[in-house]
Amino acid sequence: MPQLPAPDYPAEVRARLDADAKEVIARYPDSRSALLPLLHLVQAEEGHVTRTGIRFCAEQLGLTTAEVTAVSTFYTMYRRRPGGDYQVGVCTNTLCAVLGGDAIFDALKQHLGVGNEETTPDGKVTLEHIECNAACDFAPVVMVNWEFFDNQTVESAKRLVDDLRAGRTALPTRGAPLCTYQETARILAGFPDERPGAVEATGGAGHASLAGLRLARGESGPARVGPPRGVPQQDTPPHHDEQPPKRHPSSHDAPQKTSDSDPDFPAGPIAEEGEG
Repeated sequence: MPQLPAPDYPAEVRARLDADAKEVIARYPDSRSALLPLLHLVQAEEGHVTRTGIRFCAEQLGLTTAEVTAVSTFYTMYRRRPGGDYQVGVCTNTLCAVLGGDAIFDALKQHLGVGNEETTPDGKVTLEHIECNAACDFAPVVMVNWEFFDNQTVESAKRLVDDLRAGRTALPTRGAPLCTYQETARILAGFPDERPGAVEATGGAGHASLAGLRLARGESGPARVGPPRGVPQQDTPPHHDEQPPKRHPSSHDAPQKTSDSDPDFPAGPIAEEGEG
């Protein structure tokens, strides 16, 4: 049985989205490049990417609905079915998992009575496990509508989802204050977050994430290499008069023989079988 055409938005909604889409498309030299923010725009309207939203994006950009569907199903930030006001993602990638992410995810499934990518009956929370979000130095990490909640425990994660369901304020570790999933989608479409305090509270990477950058800028002392485990630490001052090592002969593009590239361990002739 052939599928019926996707319904259009109501007239007043369509007029508003047409104006928003025109603003988004104008940012790009090639209109097709506006597809990702347009998908966020239609997701902001209904909370997920519907057939109506896919049709709208296709019409705006002169694409087929198949092309739009292919993109919307490739990226995990686009929902294809209704979800909660708050999408709670628990990182279960390697480091977060071993530091407690797996335990947090299992505890939240039991606490909320839902499985992966399922929504609580009150429509408040959708739970999912997520992959690495580049915050390993704050593991285990929970994200709510892509805002960071660092260094979580089972108990703190339970309190977090309880606060979300009760309408109490939940403050991310860094970044802007929380807003609903649909409000977040509109921000991701490229429209300013005009809530009071949102711009001032954007924050950024924490102290641990910036340690390498400070070392590279010479803002911190050199890293100290500790002794092997079980060997007592000796307080020996660093040798500031040491010369930097010479540039290794193999650190250029031209291939060299082993004996030339590593003078400390020259390679002798290869012995034939039976020799030596």
